Amino acid sequence: MTPLRTALTSLGAVGAVGAAAALWGVGIERYLFTLRRHEIAVLPPGSPSVTLLHLSDAHMAPWQGRKQRWIADLAESVQPDLVVNTGDNLGHERGLDGIRNAFAPLRGVPGLFVHGSNDVVAPSGRNPLRYFSGPSSHSKTAGRLDTEALDAYLTEDLGWTALHNTAASLSVAGLRIDAMGVDDAHRDWDDLDAAVDALSALPDRDAPRLLLGVTHAPYRRVLDRFTAVGADVLLGGHTHGGQVRIPFSPKALVANCDIPLDQARGLSEWSVSGRTVPLNVSAGLGHSIYAPVRFACRPEASVITLRAVPDSSERPPRG
Repeated sequence: MTPLRTALTSLGAVGAVGAAAALWGVGIERYLFTLRRHEIAVLPPGSPSVTLLHLSDAHMAPWQGRKQRWIADLAESVQPDLVVNTGDNLGHERGLDGIRNAFAPLRGVPGLFVHGSNDVVAPSGRNPLRYFSGPSSHSKTAGRLDTEALDAYLTEDLGWTALHNTAASLSVAGLRIDAMGVDDAHRDWDDLDAAVDALSALPDRDAPRLLLGVTHAPYRRVLDRFTAVGADVLLGGHTHGGQVRIPFSPKALVANCDIPLDQARGLSEWSVSGRTVPLNVSAGLGHSIYAPVRFACRPEASVITLRAVPDSSERPPRG
């Protein structure tokens, strides 16, 4: 075989592999919704277990019926005690239509939520290769979404609590759960001082409880501050787990924020000021309508079973 023919054969093989990968990522894997299950011992000794459903990055468009049905089925298959939604629910100007279909069965389940930027501004077309050069910039021409309608649905219809630069308390399965959250750190909308001040203002802070730190974009500054002031569990989204990964690699190729690439998806640990706490970063349920692909990174929701710490164990000291 001549060198030219060898080169052409190699190029053909590379092209065939690339086409197969694109077909898989665009036509198959982005519909392979999956549940990631974790267990964490963080509750006060003797507490009943709590099933936490972590949803993120639905980027919903009204025509995405398969995704809507899969999310809706979670109410029955998971039977969560608490839902935490880490934002970017909308992926289209009429995305709330799909969110209503998806979330309706979760009505009445205690819930917490924060915004991602795609709860406020519509997605826009851009070169996806730019993500490999660092965190994405913000389009100056993107249209506004109906954030007020989204928030009204989540709070008034579903009964969930917003955590945008504030804190709140819930009673879940007879357990007090405190939570602090911030607006989208990727847009610099986070106000950590306001969230911590709101936490300090909650009544009876010395009562046995669980403290959650909730953010859309898991930037280091947010995770560090939440950990330092006493969060027991950290929850974030935004990264899409990298969205396109090298199969079986523990690291994402990109995270679209400053979190370490090996912590851009799944359960890990975050340490600061002598404290180490669990961190769950959801790879999310969707993608921009302008980048409809998932490769080696299936769309997901997380089910986290929170269990009591054994009596003989010690929880990390709060700051």
